[in-house]
Amino acid sequence: MKLEEMLDEMRDVNLNYLMLAQSMIQHDKATAVFRLGISQDVADLIEALTPAQILKLAASGMMVSRFRFDDGAVLNMLTSYTKDRALAQSHAAILMAGQAVEAFA
Repeated sequence: MKLEEMLDEMRDVNLNYLMLAQSMIQHDKATAVFRLGISQDVADLIEALTPAQILKLAASGMMVSRFRFDDGAVLNMLTSYTKDRALAQSHAAILMAGQAVEAFA
């Protein structure tokens, strides 16, 4: 994959993420903050972005989302647990809730 193609793919991922995040925040901010793993301040900033700002941020050449599963136990639970999927997801959510929200300020 060429650099230009990767940047195009990154822009598309960023755009989809930002649009989804903004929609989630507008619908239910508290749940969005938890599910996205962002601070209240970042949620407020995303909520206030104009369409032009979203497009500009999406095309920044950097990923705006972050891979949150740096805990092997959570990642393993979500991908490998086969007995009771709902229980595994609930347990993973509990573990994720205990992690600190990363501030982007």
